[in-house]
Amino acid sequence: MENFIVSARKYRPATFDTVVGQPSLTTTLKNAISTGKLAHAYLFCGPRGVGKTTCARIFAKTINCLSPTSEGEACNECESCKAFNEQRSYNIFELDAASNNSVDDIRQLIEQVRIPPQIGKYKVYIIDEVHMLSTSAFNAFLKTLEEPPSHAIFILATTEKHKVIPTILSRCQIYDFNRISLRDTINHLKYVAEREGVVAEPEALSIIAQKADGGMRDALSIFDQVVSFANGQPITYKRVIDDLDVLDYEYYFNLTDYLLAADVKNALLLLNDILCKGFDGGHFITGLTNHFRNLLVSQDEATLPLLEVGDELRQRYGQQAKKCKPRFLFSAMKLCNNCDLNYRVSKNKRLLVELTLIECSQLSDTESDVSPGGRSPRQHLKPIPAMHQPKADAMATSNSTTSSAQTSKVASDIPYSASGAIVSNPIPGTPEPAVKTLAQPNATAKLSTASDKVLFALGITRPAHPTGNNESTTRQHIQEQNPFDAEDLNREWLRYALSLPVNQRANAEHMKNYKPRLTNNSDFEVLVENDLVKRYLSDIMPHIEDYLRMTLHNGNIHMFIRVDDTHQLIRPLTSRERYDDMCKKNPALKDLKEMLNLTLQ
Repeated sequence: MENFIVSARKYRPATFDTVVGQPSLTTTLKNAISTGKLAHAYLFCGPRGVGKTTCARIFAKTINCLSPTSEGEACNECESCKAFNEQRSYNIFELDAASNNSVDDIRQLIEQVRIPPQIGKYKVYIIDEVHMLSTSAFNAFLKTLEEPPSHAIFILATTEKHKVIPTILSRCQIYDFNRISLRDTINHLKYVAEREGVVAEPEALSIIAQKADGGMRDALSIFDQVVSFANGQPITYKRVIDDLDVLDYEYYFNLTDYLLAADVKNALLLLNDILCKGFDGGHFITGLTNHFRNLLVSQDEATLPLLEVGDELRQRYGQQAKKCKPRFLFSAMKLCNNCDLNYRVSKNKRLLVELTLIECSQLSDTESDVSPGGRSPRQHLKPIPAMHQPKADAMATSNSTTSSAQTSKVASDIPYSASGAIVSNPIPGTPEPAVKTLAQPNATAKLSTASDKVLFALGITRPAHPTGNNESTTRQHIQEQNPFDAEDLNREWLRYALSLPVNQRANAEHMKNYKPRLTNNSDFEVLVENDLVKRYLSDIMPHIEDYLRMTLHNGNIHMFIRVDDTHQLIRPLTSRERYDDMCKKNPALKDLKEMLNLTLQ
């Protein structure tokens, strides 16, 4: 049986012109050779399988060619080129730094550098995976790398340039190799398929190129695998996705149609079919995000070059892109991206993906669901039917006087809608006014469990947190001067504190610690312990006043903040001070310590 050679070795480039996807780097190297401007050290860095070691070998072969061509390529006719092609050249040395990374290995290399070449002009030392060298080996290599003999040239190759010490980087010319584009990979795969007599569909080669992720060696390895799977049959798209376990793009097109039609049932059934076939939910959501991205770039001629797919698939993307509006794609990509970020830490991964699909199906193309500047989508919640809320006047005690019960009822009989909005108190004989809805904060404005328990225990309905822009509402109640007492003030004060969002937690704690004190019928005072707390509360004081004027129906309410100079901070005692204090109260404790020979820690 004839020995099989993998395509990555069989079709390895032998000249600069056959290197795929690195035209600028190969042109620079050819020009340097033709002009004789050769550096003593080069660093080739980039992803795996993009041609770093290949270019290093071609470069070493070309600079030693005795009669190079006018294009700057090796002639393949001279003795040096023949020795290189037959792998018997003594002018080119390759060292794998992954397994030869000690100081002794570098010292042996330095000893070899002193010997001049027998044939050709230069000795070229290619050190692959140079980032694996130890720090001691790097330091031993520094002097030779900076001032090598005139006949020595070093070519260092690495996939992780950030691990190479800066003193090495400063002594090298650095060439950054890029990932090979999808189009270049497909064209090279077509060339290899024609040379091998393999019939392959363009869509099948496109899937192979996408799977390779910019590495030509990976693409050729996958190509050999698919050829073996096909066993002499044409390489079709169906065979490739079956062999490589790739999710068919038909699922994404069908799912997008379901989401556009708000067909949640079929969307979830399609997801179940995908999961039953063994596909991972994380890979599915990543593919769906990429699908939405491809639809987005298909909507504009200027962004079509960003769509790296075959011609047939490009047409399908264009057809479905016409059905989608940018608002839908923006929001869907945002939801899928959040799902991808949370997928790894989620305990119920399937539910997370299903919720994402349900949210995508709920997106409305008729509403402006994208905020200006492309930021996070706004939340449009459907109205909830109003529900009757229990009144808070049940807190009034039975032994209260008639006047105090009436004043308490005025402040407590504040109706709230289902969303927590305050309804203006109607005047007898007039139609009931519309609901005055306070602006809702972000989703972060949720209360902690402890806060919810406090509200429930007090029988208080949690209000919506005002934004401070309540001038119209305040003007409506400015003429009202309903009386209220300290109990009403404390209740609304606590309600406002517990309704503050998470980012106002410090102010909420301050309001819980410092209780308001009525100074007259409408003014109250808050005593704080220092100027810092006073400044914090002063920032939200206008919002507090507006809120209290509205909920207590008194436009004359004014808040005053004063630092209490008599407030003494209690300094925590040290261990010694606590012991001395305990001894004063119980002298026998000192005798016990001395008797047991104890030591105070």
